[in-house]
Amino acid sequence: MSRLEIQSFLDFAPHYFQYINRACSEQKPTVLAKIVGVYRIGYKNTSTNAQSKLDLLVMENLFYGRNITQKFDLKGSVRNRMVDINSQEEDIVLLDENLLKMTCDCPLYIRPHSKTVLTLAINNDSQFLFNQSVMDYSLLVGLDDEKKELVVGIIEKAILNNLFGLDYIRTFTWDKKLEMVVKSSGILGGHGKMPTVVSPELYRMRFCEAMDRYFLWVPDRWSGLGQCVDC
Repeated sequence: MSRLEIQSFLDFAPHYFQYINRACSEQKPTVLAKIVGVYRIGYKNTSTNAQSKLDLLVMENLFYGRNITQKFDLKGSVRNRMVDINSQEEDIVLLDENLLKMTCDCPLYIRPHSKTVLTLAINNDSQFLFNQSVMDYSLLVGLDDEKKELVVGIIEKAILNNLFGLDYIRTFTWDKKLEMVVKSSGILGGHGKMPTVVSPELYRMRFCEAMDRYFLWVPDRWSGLGQCVDC
Protein backbone atom coordinates (compact mmCIF):
# COMPACT_ATOMS: atom_id res chain seq x y z
CA MET A 1 0.00 0.00 0.00
CA SER A 2 1.17 3.50 -0.77
CA ARG A 3 1.40 6.21 1.87
CA LEU A 4 -1.83 7.76 0.59
CA GLU A 5 -3.62 4.41 0.78
CA ILE A 6 -2.39 3.91 4.33
CA GLN A 7 -3.76 7.28 5.39
CA SER A 8 -7.06 6.57 3.63
CA PHE A 9 -7.30 3.26 5.44
CA LEU A 10 -6.56 4.82 8.85
CA ASP A 11 -9.47 7.22 8.29
CA PHE A 12 -11.74 4.49 6.93
CA ALA A 13 -10.86 1.57 9.25
CA PRO A 14 -12.77 2.56 12.43
CA HIS A 15 -16.00 2.95 10.46
CA TYR A 16 -15.36 -0.27 8.54
CA PHE A 17 -14.68 -2.47 11.57
CA GLN A 18 -17.65 -0.97 13.41
CA TYR A 19 -19.87 -1.76 10.42
CA ILE A 20 -18.61 -5.34 10.10
CA ASN A 21 -18.93 -5.91 13.85
CA ARG A 22 -22.52 -4.66 13.79
CA ALA A 23 -23.33 -6.80 10.74
CA CYS A 24 -22.06 -9.90 12.57
CA SER A 25 -23.72 -9.17 15.91
CA GLU A 26 -27.05 -8.21 14.35
CA GLN A 27 -26.80 -10.88 11.62
CA LYS A 28 -27.18 -8.37 8.82
CA PRO A 29 -26.09 -9.64 5.38
CA THR A 30 -22.95 -8.13 3.88
CA VAL A 31 -20.79 -9.02 0.88
CA LEU A 32 -17.85 -6.73 1.60
CA ALA A 33 -14.60 -8.67 1.11
CA LYS A 34 -13.28 -8.91 4.65
CA ILE A 35 -10.10 -7.14 5.73
CA VAL A 36 -7.84 -9.16 8.02
CA GLY A 37 -5.51 -6.27 8.76
CA VAL A 38 -2.73 -4.00 7.59
CA TYR A 39 0.85 -4.94 8.41
CA ARG A 40 4.20 -3.23 8.06
CA ILE A 41 7.12 -5.48 7.17
CA GLY A 42 10.65 -4.24 7.72
CA TYR A 43 13.70 -5.94 6.26
CA LYS A 44 17.42 -5.32 5.97
CA ASN A 45 20.07 -6.27 3.44
CA THR A 46 22.85 -7.80 5.55
CA SER A 47 25.41 -7.13 2.83
CA THR A 48 24.74 -3.42 2.36
CA ASN A 49 22.88 -2.70 5.61
CA ALA A 50 20.18 -1.03 3.50
CA GLN A 51 16.83 -1.05 5.27
CA SER A 52 13.39 -0.95 3.72
CA LYS A 53 9.77 -1.46 4.66
CA LEU A 54 6.58 -2.58 3.02
CA ASP A 55 2.95 -1.92 4.01
CA LEU A 56 0.60 -4.77 3.14
CA LEU A 57 -3.16 -5.09 3.34
CA VAL A 58 -4.35 -8.66 3.93
CA MET A 59 -7.87 -9.69 3.05
CA GLU A 60 -9.85 -12.86 2.45
CA ASN A 61 -9.50 -14.89 -0.72
CA LEU A 62 -13.09 -15.16 -1.92
CA PHE A 63 -12.35 -18.10 -4.21
CA TYR A 64 -10.26 -20.24 -1.84
CA GLY A 65 -11.15 -23.93 -2.19
CA ARG A 66 -13.57 -23.20 -5.02
CA ASN A 67 -13.73 -24.54 -8.54
CA ILE A 68 -14.29 -21.20 -10.26
CA THR A 69 -14.75 -21.47 -14.02
CA GLN A 70 -15.68 -17.83 -14.78
CA LYS A 71 -15.04 -14.54 -13.01
CA PHE A 72 -16.82 -11.23 -13.44
CA ASP A 73 -15.91 -7.76 -12.21
CA LEU A 74 -19.20 -5.84 -12.20
CA LYS A 75 -19.56 -2.08 -11.67
CA GLY A 76 -23.02 -1.46 -13.11
CA SER A 77 -21.63 0.47 -16.08
CA VAL A 78 -21.57 -0.56 -19.74
CA ARG A 79 -19.07 2.08 -20.81
CA ASN A 80 -15.93 0.28 -22.01
CA ARG A 81 -16.86 -2.70 -19.85
CA MET A 82 -16.03 -5.61 -22.15
CA VAL A 83 -12.93 -7.74 -22.55
CA ASP A 84 -11.91 -9.96 -25.44
CA ILE A 85 -12.85 -13.50 -24.47
CA ASN A 86 -10.47 -14.78 -27.17
CA SER A 87 -7.43 -13.26 -25.51
CA GLN A 88 -4.56 -15.50 -24.51
CA GLU A 89 -4.81 -14.69 -20.82
CA GLU A 90 -5.11 -17.84 -18.71
CA ASP A 91 -7.28 -16.36 -15.95
CA ILE A 92 -9.42 -13.76 -17.65
CA VAL A 93 -11.85 -11.62 -15.65
CA LEU A 94 -14.98 -10.66 -17.58
CA LEU A 95 -16.87 -7.37 -17.24
CA ASP A 96 -20.45 -6.04 -17.32
CA GLU A 97 -20.97 -6.18 -21.07
CA ASN A 98 -19.59 -9.73 -21.19
CA LEU A 99 -22.12 -10.74 -18.55
CA LEU A 100 -25.03 -9.11 -20.36
CA LYS A 101 -24.07 -10.82 -23.60
CA MET A 102 -23.75 -14.18 -21.87
CA THR A 103 -27.03 -13.91 -19.98
CA CYS A 104 -28.98 -13.37 -23.20
CA ASP A 105 -28.71 -17.13 -23.73
CA CYS A 106 -27.91 -18.26 -20.19
CA PRO A 107 -29.32 -15.96 -17.47
CA LEU A 108 -27.96 -16.14 -13.92
CA TYR A 109 -31.06 -17.39 -12.11
CA ILE A 110 -30.96 -17.57 -8.32
CA ARG A 111 -33.54 -18.66 -5.76
CA PRO A 112 -35.89 -16.08 -4.24
CA HIS A 113 -34.27 -16.31 -0.80
CA SER A 114 -30.79 -15.85 -2.28
CA LYS A 115 -32.03 -12.88 -4.31
CA THR A 116 -33.49 -11.26 -1.19
CA VAL A 117 -30.33 -11.73 0.86
CA LEU A 118 -28.03 -10.58 -1.96
CA THR A 119 -30.12 -7.46 -2.64
CA LEU A 120 -30.24 -6.57 1.05
CA ALA A 121 -26.48 -7.07 1.42
CA ILE A 122 -25.67 -4.93 -1.61
CA ASN A 123 -28.01 -2.18 -0.41
CA ASN A 124 -26.50 -2.27 3.10
CA ASP A 125 -22.90 -2.25 1.89
CA SER A 126 -23.36 0.39 -0.78
CA GLN A 127 -25.16 2.63 1.71
CA PHE A 128 -22.27 2.26 4.14
CA LEU A 129 -19.75 3.08 1.40
CA PHE A 130 -21.83 6.06 0.32
CA ASN A 131 -21.90 7.34 3.90
CA GLN A 132 -18.09 7.25 3.85
CA SER A 133 -17.97 9.05 0.45
CA VAL A 134 -16.44 5.92 -1.06
CA MET A 135 -16.77 4.92 -4.69
CA ASP A 136 -15.24 2.82 -7.47
CA TYR A 137 -16.09 -0.55 -5.94
CA SER A 138 -17.10 -3.64 -7.88
CA LEU A 139 -18.97 -6.85 -7.26
CA LEU A 140 -16.63 -9.76 -7.92
CA VAL A 141 -18.61 -12.81 -9.03
CA GLY A 142 -17.28 -16.32 -9.45
CA LEU A 143 -19.18 -19.23 -10.99
CA ASP A 144 -18.57 -22.45 -9.09
CA ASP A 145 -19.70 -25.13 -11.55
CA GLU A 146 -18.98 -27.96 -9.13
CA LYS A 147 -21.35 -26.70 -6.42
CA LYS A 148 -23.63 -24.78 -8.80
CA GLU A 149 -23.14 -21.63 -6.76
CA LEU A 150 -22.24 -17.99 -7.26
CA VAL A 151 -19.50 -16.59 -5.02
CA VAL A 152 -19.73 -12.83 -4.61
CA GLY A 153 -17.90 -10.04 -2.81
CA ILE A 154 -17.47 -6.28 -3.13
CA ILE A 155 -13.84 -5.54 -3.96
CA GLU A 156 -11.78 -3.08 -5.99
CA LYS A 157 -12.59 -2.21 -9.60
CA ALA A 158 -9.50 -3.80 -11.15
CA ILE A 159 -8.14 -7.30 -10.75
CA LEU A 160 -4.65 -7.82 -12.10
CA ASN A 161 -2.69 -11.07 -12.00
CA ASN A 162 -5.06 -12.52 -9.35
CA LEU A 163 -4.08 -9.86 -6.82
CA PHE A 164 -7.18 -8.42 -5.19
CA GLY A 165 -6.87 -4.88 -3.91
CA LEU A 166 -9.20 -2.72 -1.90
CA ASP A 167 -10.28 0.27 -3.93
CA TYR A 168 -13.43 0.76 -1.87
CA ILE A 169 -11.39 2.76 0.65
CA ARG A 170 -10.83 5.44 -2.00
CA THR A 171 -12.99 8.51 -1.44
CA PHE A 172 -14.49 10.96 -3.90
CA THR A 173 -11.70 13.50 -3.80
CA TRP A 174 -11.09 16.56 -5.97
CA ASP A 175 -9.33 14.56 -8.69
CA LYS A 176 -12.37 12.33 -9.11
CA LYS A 177 -14.68 15.34 -9.16
CA LEU A 178 -12.59 16.96 -11.89
CA GLU A 179 -12.57 13.75 -13.92
CA MET A 180 -16.35 13.51 -13.66
CA VAL A 181 -16.84 17.11 -14.84
CA VAL A 182 -14.50 16.65 -17.81
CA LYS A 183 -16.11 13.40 -18.94
CA SER A 184 -19.63 14.75 -18.47
CA SER A 185 -18.84 17.81 -20.58
CA GLY A 186 -17.98 15.72 -23.62
CA ILE A 187 -14.62 17.42 -24.10
CA LEU A 188 -13.02 14.02 -24.57
CA GLY A 189 -15.83 12.66 -26.71
CA GLY A 190 -18.71 10.35 -25.88
CA HIS A 191 -21.05 13.20 -24.98
CA GLY A 192 -24.41 12.02 -23.70
CA LYS A 193 -23.10 8.93 -21.92
CA MET A 194 -22.87 8.75 -18.17
CA PRO A 195 -19.18 9.08 -17.22
CA THR A 196 -17.41 6.13 -15.63
CA VAL A 197 -16.55 8.40 -12.71
CA VAL A 198 -19.63 9.72 -10.91
CA SER A 199 -20.42 10.92 -7.42
CA PRO A 200 -20.79 8.32 -4.63
CA GLU A 201 -24.57 8.84 -4.63
CA LEU A 202 -24.96 8.29 -8.37
CA TYR A 203 -22.45 5.44 -8.27
CA ARG A 204 -24.48 3.69 -5.57
CA MET A 205 -27.76 4.12 -7.44
CA ARG A 206 -26.27 2.81 -10.69
CA PHE A 207 -24.57 -0.07 -8.90
CA CYS A 208 -27.67 -1.27 -7.01
CA GLU A 209 -29.97 -0.99 -10.02
CA ALA A 210 -27.56 -2.92 -12.23
CA MET A 211 -26.98 -5.73 -9.72
CA ASP A 212 -30.74 -6.11 -9.37
CA ARG A 213 -31.00 -6.57 -13.14
CA TYR A 214 -28.04 -8.90 -13.46
CA PHE A 215 -29.31 -11.59 -11.07
CA LEU A 216 -32.83 -12.83 -11.75
CA TRP A 217 -34.81 -14.93 -9.32
CA VAL A 218 -36.65 -18.03 -10.44
CA PRO A 219 -39.85 -19.09 -8.64
CA ASP A 220 -39.64 -22.13 -6.38
CA ARG A 221 -42.34 -24.31 -4.82
CA TRP A 222 -42.89 -21.77 -2.03
CA SER A 223 -43.49 -18.80 -4.33
CA GLY A 224 -46.96 -17.29 -4.14
CA LEU A 225 -48.02 -19.04 -0.93
CA GLY A 226 -48.47 -15.72 0.84
CA GLN A 227 -50.84 -14.34 -1.79
CA CYS A 228 -54.60 -14.17 -1.26
CA VAL A 229 -56.69 -15.86 -3.94
CA ASP A 230 -60.38 -16.35 -4.46
CA CYS A 231 -61.62 -19.91 -3.98
